[in-house]
Amino acid sequence: MLRKVKVENGWVEGLPAADPRITSFKGIPFAAPATGENRWRAPQPVKDWDGVLQCHAFGPIAMQAKPGKNHDDIYSREWNYDENIAQSEDCLQLNVWTPAKSADENLPVFVWYYGGGLQVGNPAEMEFDGERLARRGLVVVTVNYRVNVFGFLCHPEITAEAPDAPANFGNLDQQAATRWVKRNIAAFGGNPNQITIGGQSAGGGSVMSQLTSPQNEGLFQGAIVESGVMTQLYPGGRVPGKAGRDFHAAEEEGVKFFDFLGVKTLAEARALDAEYIRDKAVEYKGFWGTVVDGKFSTGVAFDLFRENKRHMVPVLFGHTSTEFPSVPNVSTMEEFRAMAKDLFGEDADEFLALCPSQFDSVTEVKKKASVIGIEYAIRILSQANADTGANAPLYYYNFDPSIPGWDNPGTFHSVDLWFFFETLAKCWRPFTGKHYDLARLMCNYWANFIKNGDPNGRDADGSRMPEWKKMTPDTPNAMYFGDGFVEYGREEPSDLMKFLVKEYFKKN
Repeated sequence: MLRKVKVENGWVEGLPAADPRITSFKGIPFAAPATGENRWRAPQPVKDWDGVLQCHAFGPIAMQAKPGKNHDDIYSREWNYDENIAQSEDCLQLNVWTPAKSADENLPVFVWYYGGGLQVGNPAEMEFDGERLARRGLVVVTVNYRVNVFGFLCHPEITAEAPDAPANFGNLDQQAATRWVKRNIAAFGGNPNQITIGGQSAGGGSVMSQLTSPQNEGLFQGAIVESGVMTQLYPGGRVPGKAGRDFHAAEEEGVKFFDFLGVKTLAEARALDAEYIRDKAVEYKGFWGTVVDGKFSTGVAFDLFRENKRHMVPVLFGHTSTEFPSVPNVSTMEEFRAMAKDLFGEDADEFLALCPSQFDSVTEVKKKASVIGIEYAIRILSQANADTGANAPLYYYNFDPSIPGWDNPGTFHSVDLWFFFETLAKCWRPFTGKHYDLARLMCNYWANFIKNGDPNGRDADGSRMPEWKKMTPDTPNAMYFGDGFVEYGREEPSDLMKFLVKEYFKKN
């Protein structure tokens, strides 16, 4: 086993995972500490170290609101349970799981960006254990990156200081970590020319940002976007993440935040204690995320993807069956009809006929008009992929099993992570055999996609798993992840969804 490895800055030592055929290396620095002059700056090179760096434990998480404080919150119950977990600006580290016995095995590589709205989250969350994927012949890397005001603040002084990298420091951390992987992963038995990036929620949105950044040519060969692609449907609806914020508006917000901190200059802000900034940011209740800076990000990732201004690699998309419904923001039937007329013009009557109400009930009509916003976005991108002749391989899933627990949570946002990483045994929920069967199959599909850009293949017993077809206008269905089984084509796109996608392309 590769327990000790030489990387570009020195030697690192890992430990056997629970399965001793896998070695885990935790807390490997990929960039210099983002402290002092490096606060609100693109990631800087790591200094070499002497001796052997013992990479036996996760490094501190990025500065963020303390996790685990609200035990009534489902995410605190699920994995953010430890409010005393160490956090620091010195967090630019990554973790590696490898099954390789030697450095010449050339195994496919998976690089994972965690979610959390770009405000919170960390790779030490227990669902992100890379061991089960590594057992399938992959080298797995999970990345820590800066979030919230530490990762995404904009300010005119920052722009003036570094016009080539003025913003999106959290995304630049992800990029720097992936570049580190390309330079160093061969030492862990990985293939630097067979890298798939993946993420869920804001991590999936980050994958979209990396996919559409002109700076990333040749950096990766595949992408997995879980619950991470959205676009506006009904006026007034919420688009999680507010992706593509205006850069200059974000700079103005940065000036206001400096005033809130009680400082005027970048130098004064960099001299402040990190915990003070963190706590003031929580008090400020702001949102900091990816902006169109003209350097890393040249536009809204969804729009760039639709226009083929992206790296043409295979992409696997999907969502859970109940997350982020897009619901008309109306209070009366009159408002609903007016919205239909504004949105669809001469086709408004067709839309209204697709949302019938026996009793002219606005509540009933809103329910019938609701769709999963992520599905809407994915279907638009699939249609554009075909219409423009790009025809890059796209795969689509819908996650819809029963989820046990006293809270009866349904298929809540992020629950599929337990399954794709096959880490159900770490969860408090009373999962049974059917859930473990589903997790095995989902993890298999994921591993196959990372290996081949195609999720299809065989199960552990050698039997061929149900075929997962590419998403095209002729094969528009999702791979359905159900209660212990998978089935392609179980659900056709609804007539309402077909109408909404058709209308989108009439206007765009």
